Amino acid sequence: MKNIAILGSTGSIGTQALEVIVENPSLFNAYVLTAHSNADLLIQQSLKFKPAYAVICNEDKYTQVKKALAGTATKVLSGIKAIIDIVTDPQIDIVLTAMVGFAGLEPTISAIKAGKTIALANKETLVVAGGLITNLAKQHNVKILPVDSEHSAIYQCLIGEDYSSIEKIILTASGGPFRGKTVAQLANVTREHALKHPNWIMGAKITIDSATLMNKGLEVIEAKWLFDLSADQIQVIVHPQSIVHSLVQFEDGSIKAQMGLPDMKLPIQYALTYPTRLKTNFKRFDFIDYPELTFEKPDLMTFRNLGFAFEALNRGGNMPCIVNAANEIAVAGFLANSLSFLAMSEIIESCMRHIDFHTQPTLDDYLNTDKETRIFAQNLIKQMPQKAYNVI
Repeated sequence: MKNIAILGSTGSIGTQALEVIVENPSLFNAYVLTAHSNADLLIQQSLKFKPAYAVICNEDKYTQVKKALAGTATKVLSGIKAIIDIVTDPQIDIVLTAMVGFAGLEPTISAIKAGKTIALANKETLVVAGGLITNLAKQHNVKILPVDSEHSAIYQCLIGEDYSSIEKIILTASGGPFRGKTVAQLANVTREHALKHPNWIMGAKITIDSATLMNKGLEVIEAKWLFDLSADQIQVIVHPQSIVHSLVQFEDGSIKAQMGLPDMKLPIQYALTYPTRLKTNFKRFDFIDYPELTFEKPDLMTFRNLGFAFEALNRGGNMPCIVNAANEIAVAGFLANSLSFLAMSEIIESCMRHIDFHTQPTLDDYLNTDKETRIFAQNLIKQMPQKAYNVI
């Protein structure tokens, strides 16, 4: 029995992780559940799974959760510091980091220092501070097991392989809901259209990132740190069917691919059970149902965010941190109807050009860069003219 701390239990990854736990009650126990502000769902989950701790990050919701769980054995805590502290609990075996955005950085650092195995679904942690995180993991002999479907695919392809024999990895992208659209066609898209992903059910932020291809850009940076690669060893191809989850090409020319129907419960379960594979009742892929699997180059002229991510990876330092913070503010602005779809890229590019660049950032530098970038991006949005956005 492994005790699991799920950071972000009310999000898409967190709720699916709890489904994996339900299907394997003799193997996993939901020991800690945390949420940002979805108190209602956190309460429901806590009543069902009876965790030792429930943490609501939004301190305004603490009283609501505390009252609802008053008759249970679950201890209720609140605030980001409580999350940072609770992941060090000696009873925890695995910390599943499924918090959204930069907020996942400090809890992940705390968990690594406490020697916990990390099931990483919060890609921003490695995007923002990849060198710091991977060095800490080595110092504390901690495994970081990827939960993103693409990175899980690469990880599975590399089992038993020598990483030095990697020639390149190939990350697949669905292309999102706007694949094939022109810049002119994207000028007036709405949040409702952008939130309709063709293959995956995900949270709002990652769904918008998928529509702009920023999600793939963040995955490129994450892959550099997970697999110790250079930027020129990472390729992105668009694969609309989302059956091939990613590939590894070795120096002898051989290519391995990990395939399957799009279902996040598989990489979640693999991270929780590694190195063991458990039998599942998931629907199986059948080649007869997919007579054609297609691949194409990403359109970097239209979807500029992927290019920004490669630029940030090449420059290093705190540039990925700048890109991540600018993107989080831009996506929030788009979801609030304060920013057009294409203007998100303008915000990111402006931040990359104006925020102070540090070649060898410390943790304090990352924290300051994140804060500075968010303020700068928010001010840019305020200066932009308001307009109505119509569906394509």
